[in-house]
Amino acid sequence: MDFPIIDLLDEETCIAWLMEYFHPDGLACPHCRAPYTESRFFRVNSGSGLEVYRCRRCDGVYHLYSGTVFEGSQLTPTHVVLLLRGVLQGQSSAQLAREIGLTEKTVLKWRHRLQANAERLQPEAPLPDLETESDEMFQNAGEKRCGTLRSG
Repeated sequence: MDFPIIDLLDEETCIAWLMEYFHPDGLACPHCRAPYTESRFFRVNSGSGLEVYRCRRCDGVYHLYSGTVFEGSQLTPTHVVLLLRGVLQGQSSAQLAREIGLTEKTVLKWRHRLQANAERLQPEAPLPDLETESDEMFQNAGEKRCGTLRSG
């Protein structure tokens, strides 16, 4: 049974969590680094519903997703929180798509972007320990379905 969890989350709580996670030092203009307090409300993004701000110093426009992998997306904050949760927990793309009301193609696209971003941000410095253990994980192994077998 799929559980429509998207309907149970509060949008304001998701925005607050994303703000703390994406911008731990506070939202600031990505162009001149002026703090959020030196900006003014500009408009609401029609797709994501995010408030967009205009910097009073440089006239730059930005919002909650600016400077993140989600920049330019039309996903709502609730979708982003649930997408991050599902990908990090290794939930299948098909189940995650049904649960949060997105297409499987969209979920897979974001899964790949998040994984590529994590790989890009991986530190290249050697680990400090003399010995290191690693483990393999096959995320969503067997998720692809084979076509029906034809007899004859």
